[in-house]
Amino acid sequence: MSYLQIAKPLRLPSGINVKNRFFKSAMSETMAGEGGQPTKAIASLYHQWALGGAGIVVTGNVMVDRKAMAEPGNVVVDDQTDRTALSRWAEAGRANGTQLWLQLNHPGRQSPRIFSEQPVSPSPIRVTGPNRPYFYEPRELRTAEVRKIIAQYIHAAEIAQLAGFTGVQLHGAFGYLITQFLSKNTNQRTDEYGGTLANRMRFLIEIYQGIRESCGVRFPISLKLSLTDLSLNGFTEDEMTAVIQKMSDLGIDLIEIVGDNYENSELGFSGYAHMIHQLVDVPIVISGGFKNISTMEEALGRKDTDMIGICTAAVVATDLPNRILHDRYQPVTVGFTTGNKRLDAKYKSLMITSYCEQQARRIASGKPVQLYTNGWRTIVACVRMHGKKGLIPRRPV
Repeated sequence: MSYLQIAKPLRLPSGINVKNRFFKSAMSETMAGEGGQPTKAIASLYHQWALGGAGIVVTGNVMVDRKAMAEPGNVVVDDQTDRTALSRWAEAGRANGTQLWLQLNHPGRQSPRIFSEQPVSPSPIRVTGPNRPYFYEPRELRTAEVRKIIAQYIHAAEIAQLAGFTGVQLHGAFGYLITQFLSKNTNQRTDEYGGTLANRMRFLIEIYQGIRESCGVRFPISLKLSLTDLSLNGFTEDEMTAVIQKMSDLGIDLIEIVGDNYENSELGFSGYAHMIHQLVDVPIVISGGFKNISTMEEALGRKDTDMIGICTAAVVATDLPNRILHDRYQPVTVGFTTGNKRLDAKYKSLMITSYCEQQARRIASGKPVQLYTNGWRTIVACVRMHGKKGLIPRRPV
């Protein structure tokens, strides 16, 4: 089906050519070794995704500081110790002409109490809501510490490039540290990293500029943002738009925008994406809820997006792009229930995350994917994989 728009190549501002418009968005595989090192299983998993046909594959959460973890089983890249394992992962994930990008992240105040007795954040503002008990109150970062974390992002990108990854993604979504700097709700600083939007985006900009200077213009850098982070008093839609425009002006290669569900959105997902696409030249990818080829093609044709982001469906069908391109595709739907609506609402994110992690392990070991809808089965699988640590609240990647 080479006539499809989704089959066409895309040229990034860096001059790198992407073979098609499929973007395998980050998924939390949490399969690192005890020391945060990439395992052979991770390399095997990403080799399968590379063979599956996507133009770009983005890794799950990779921490830039082993003292600030987001989840059990996160890979950590903060020194050269695991270069051999990283190179093995990069080589496996570059198969089939695939762009493999390492997603770089720091959880900030969202490092759970099982990992951080004293998490850090732009300002000492604690996580609120039902998940409050799982996180300690953060300590405000000193200005010198902010600059140190910026350097850690840059160093992680340098290691990624040396190991053979073809690009990086900066995680600026779902309430993690970059988001914490961007939002007035979590950033009440009075130094050069707080106050005006120009100051609040300084953390992100200095990370980006440092990576660009160190890794060069031919090394793609992308940014992930989410509409679910928007709030009237924290990080507004106008401010997100301004951040996107600024990063576009600086030469970023791609911006991923995550919403709720493109085909059934409550957040005006498609409308916002379309508006952004008219304002900036940078390629946009939107991730969330694509099931039908017709919708993917409509999104590309309307200029809502330049690439189609897929995530959960990629653990049900690692070769989903190839299925579409070779006319073998059937829509993929994943959903779970415990039989109790209240529990379903409470554990929805955990059930999906656990299912994806479980199936990722099966794919990595050469086993067939299991299809089921029993929510309790996902929760049991989570405990088996991670023990009680697996039940802590976790944000998407």
